Amino acid sequence: MRYVILALAIFLSPVACTQAWAQTRLSIGISDRGVSLGFVVSTYPTFDRIPGYPVYYDPSIDQNYFFYDGLYWVYVDDGWYWSTWYNGPWYLVSPAYVPLFILRIPVRYYRRPPPYFGGWPPSAPPRWGEHWGPGWERQRSGWDRWNRRSVPAPAPLPTYQRSYTGSHYPRQMEQQRSIESRNYRYQPRETVSRQVLEQRRRSEPSRSWPRQNDQQQEQRNRQQQDVQRQQEQRNRQQQDVQRQQEQRNRQQQDVQRQQEQRNRQQQDVQQQLQQRARPPQQGAQPAPKARGKDDSGGKGRSDKDRGRKGDGQDGTGHP
Repeated sequence: MRYVILALAIFLSPVACTQAWAQTRLSIGISDRGVSLGFVVSTYPTFDRIPGYPVYYDPSIDQNYFFYDGLYWVYVDDGWYWSTWYNGPWYLVSPAYVPLFILRIPVRYYRRPPPYFGGWPPSAPPRWGEHWGPGWERQRSGWDRWNRRSVPAPAPLPTYQRSYTGSHYPRQMEQQRSIESRNYRYQPRETVSRQVLEQRRRSEPSRSWPRQNDQQQEQRNRQQQDVQRQQEQRNRQQQDVQRQQEQRNRQQQDVQRQQEQRNRQQQDVQQQLQQRARPPQQGAQPAPKARGKDDSGGKGRSDKDRGRKGDGQDGTGHP
């Protein structure tokens, strides 16, 4: 109940109609743990920045869900809620204190726009003055006019919250604050953002929250990161081994091609040697020898020799 009293003291608008609206909304389901909005964001969102705005949104979440100035913002049932964690708990903010750039978000980025958005230009912000009345419009005069060339840089996303999902998601305010203080140092620009964070700090119990579970969770996260790094290292080693094996295969193929080339060269040399050493064919006759004048059967014999031959067999004249 202390949170409810402080929230009323800080966030309620002095405008009578807005005050009545905020009191009605705060009285529904609010406690020191915030309010449940009837939807669950089970894992850390995948944010896209809205072009030209210091605001992020998640196109995959079927809610009017944004991140701005270090806080998560949702628009549900005609009310704006904030949280420092992506799945709540959520705390209501009066329309008089909604940050300017949240009010300026174009209609097209509302994933679940209410019916009264119908017909409004998608590239322009909702017509909050028409919806919340002249009192609100007088109090927030000029909210829809700003220098688009001097838009502030967006706050860094609290990506450390990726490590906290499922049963590890911190539900207690003290636990969330303890984790935030070690992981997120951003200081909000908007007055309302600073006020809600200060309100949150003052709403924490004076006793220190037992951090044993948080330390165990951090230890588990470190162990998971170590396992992941080891797995990545093993994958790199396997890739190196695979590349080395492929290189060896290429070298073996080169050696094989060279060996095949040498074998072909040796075969060519052997074939040439065999052709040179092969004997002539059997039907071939040697070339006839030219006869000279001294050949015994030719005309070159002398008459004296012919005479002697005629006289006897031995050339002496005797038979």
